[in-house]
Amino acid sequence: MSATPFQHTTVLLTEAIDSLVHTPDGVYVDGTFGRGGHSRALLARLSPKGRLVAIDRDVQAIEAATSGETRVSDPRFSIHHTSFAQLRDTLAEQGITRIDGLLLDLGVSSPQIDDPERGFSFRFDGPLDMRMDTTRGESAAEFLARADERHITEVIRDYGEERFALQIAKALVARREGGNPVRTTGELSKLVAGAVKTREAGQDPATRTFQALRIFVNAELEELEQGLNAAMELLAPGARLVVISFHSLEDRIVKTFIARESKSVIDRRAPFAPEKPHRLKSIARIKPSEAEVRANPRARSAIMRVAERTDVGIAGGGPSAGPLPSRPASPRRAGRRTSADEGPT
Repeated sequence: MSATPFQHTTVLLTEAIDSLVHTPDGVYVDGTFGRGGHSRALLARLSPKGRLVAIDRDVQAIEAATSGETRVSDPRFSIHHTSFAQLRDTLAEQGITRIDGLLLDLGVSSPQIDDPERGFSFRFDGPLDMRMDTTRGESAAEFLARADERHITEVIRDYGEERFALQIAKALVARREGGNPVRTTGELSKLVAGAVKTREAGQDPATRTFQALRIFVNAELEELEQGLNAAMELLAPGARLVVISFHSLEDRIVKTFIARESKSVIDRRAPFAPEKPHRLKSIARIKPSEAEVRANPRARSAIMRVAERTDVGIAGGGPSAGPLPSRPASPRRAGRRTSADEGPT
C-alpha cells in the first residue's frame, strides 16, 4: 500500500532543528526519516556545503523520499534503507567518519499507525504484522504462533507493563492449540479485551499488549542502545545528539546514556588520580508546548533530550569514558522486568 495517503505531523520540529544545527556547513544524520519532516527542515538550515544522510528501515519511508510528490530532490541529501543501529557501517560506506549532529525520532509514525495493512493499531482490523521493515524478520503473528506461554508473558509484561500478561498469554496459547491462532489485529484486540479484567480510564485494554509486541518484534530497545553507542564514535567535538522518545522504556535508556556519559569518572582504585572527563554535555530536556499537544495529541508523551559531544575519546582529545554498560536483560535475552507506559508518535 502506498505511504502517501497517510499524513504525519512532525513532533517538536522547530525545537529539534534549533537544538541540532550548530554549523550549517556540517554533516548531519536523520536516523529516522519517516516522512521527512525533520529532514526537510534540516535541509532548509544547511548551507550549500552542508550534507544530510537519512536512514529508515521502513520501505514506505524510502519510497516517500525517492519517488512521487514527496521525493526529496536535493544534491545534499541521501537516504539509506537500514536501521540506525547500523549507523557506523552505513556512514563508512559513504566515506563519512565524523558527523556534526544526529537526530533520532523514536517509535512508530502516524502513517504506520494509520495503515491497517501494517498491523500496528487496534483501531483497524488488518494483518498482525507490526514490522517496521517488512522485508525481513518475524511478524507479531509469527511470533505468537510459535512462542511458548512463558515467553509471551515476559514480552507483554516487560515491554508493556501489563498486569494481565499471564492471562493474555494463556488465552493466546489456548486459542492457538485449538487450531485458530491469532492472525489479525482485530482478533488480538478482542482476545485481550476478554482477558483483561479491569480497564484503565481512557485507554483501550489492548494498548499495552500492542506496544509490547511492537517493541519486541522490532528489537527497538536493543537497536536504540546500539545506535547511541555508535553515535559516540561518530560525533565530532561540539556535535549534537538529539533524541525524541515517546515512552518510558526508550526515554530511560536515553536519559541513562546521557547521564553516564556526562559525568566525570573517578577511578576508585586510584582516588587521588585526576578524574576522567566526560564525553557528553547534557544540554536540555524539552517537551511539546500545550499548543502543539492541542494541535497534535500524539505529541503528548514526547520527550526530547539534547546533548553535545566533547573532545574526550576523540583523536587528539582526552581519554574515553567507556561505553554505556548493558541494560538489564530483556525478554529477548532473559526476561528481566522493566517498566513502560503507552505513548505513540
